[in-house]
Amino acid sequence: MSVNYAGHEKTEGIGYNCDKTLGVNTHSCLSMTTDGIPLGILAQSQNTRTEKEELTAGEKQRRRIEEKESYRWLETMEEASKNAPENVKLIHICDREGDIYELYALAERSGEKFIIRVSHDRLNTEGKHIVDELHDTQVAGRVTVTIPANHQEKMKERDVVMKIRYKEFEVKKPALLNGDKSLEPSLKLTLISLLEENAPMGMFPIEWLLMTNLPVDCAEDAIQISKYYKHRWKIERFHFVLKSGCKIEKIQQRSVDGIELLILMYSIIAVHIMALTYIARNAPETPCDLIFSEIEWQTLFRAANETKLVPDKPPSMADAVRYVAKLGGFVGAPSDGPPGLKVIWIGLYKLYIIVAYRDFI
Repeated sequence: MSVNYAGHEKTEGIGYNCDKTLGVNTHSCLSMTTDGIPLGILAQSQNTRTEKEELTAGEKQRRRIEEKESYRWLETMEEASKNAPENVKLIHICDREGDIYELYALAERSGEKFIIRVSHDRLNTEGKHIVDELHDTQVAGRVTVTIPANHQEKMKERDVVMKIRYKEFEVKKPALLNGDKSLEPSLKLTLISLLEENAPMGMFPIEWLLMTNLPVDCAEDAIQISKYYKHRWKIERFHFVLKSGCKIEKIQQRSVDGIELLILMYSIIAVHIMALTYIARNAPETPCDLIFSEIEWQTLFRAANETKLVPDKPPSMADAVRYVAKLGGFVGAPSDGPPGLKVIWIGLYKLYIIVAYRDFI
């Protein structure tokens, strides 16, 4: 995530988050359950370029992975694995930026599992492109997938039927990395394709190409992996809450160190907002005192329902989150669907103000 601090030239240690803009790049690893409920931050790092890069594309490619900004993907995997509880097994989910051979090799050596969206059509040890090889295989099954809305491209959320293909390959080390003798010459990985069937007129069919080292023995395994990958979208919602809800781009600090500390603090708040939202959807009957203290849920009930009375038992998470959303301006019409992140962060802000001043009212 690129965080823009244009106009902060006097901030100590500030650099560039891209070739032209002052700011920092924040790389976060969000921990979630298999149902997609955010639990916390397993790793987070920030970097800011001290000067503008003037390397050619070829020079950037030839650098060792340790000299590239993409090295953060490897560092994050190691940090997340170190910080995870001992009895928890992680599945690392990355978008196309994580399609890095060195990352695959690190995961294989350290016993980590991953699902990564593919951006490179790699070669197998027979010199054939693996995407072409996969497309030539028979369809293993079909699954209906809900594609999230894309407001930038003005696309609404929609359900699509996707054809499933999968195949295990011996993926060859890229020629650019032949000089690195520490890397395995090939890795045994599985490529999965989920390709939209009967795409709307004038639209390219959606395709997810997912690389994984999880076992894939049948179409159901591939479907389960695609369900796990869908949760990757939660990191985009996390960034949305950080930027729009916590307004981290308005941070005023004398140094980059101060900015980075506040980003971490706001990240904890963002996870709290997301956890409330998604627990209410996935486990609606859970008592809300899992998250709210007694003072908080009682004050919330009274404020949302405009009453001095409180129930004997804490409301469910679904009811409590709707009360928070109501404080945030949520109307709750039948067509509205469940409360979203924006009304939750606005409602929580109002709730905590009421709680803070409850003894003065």
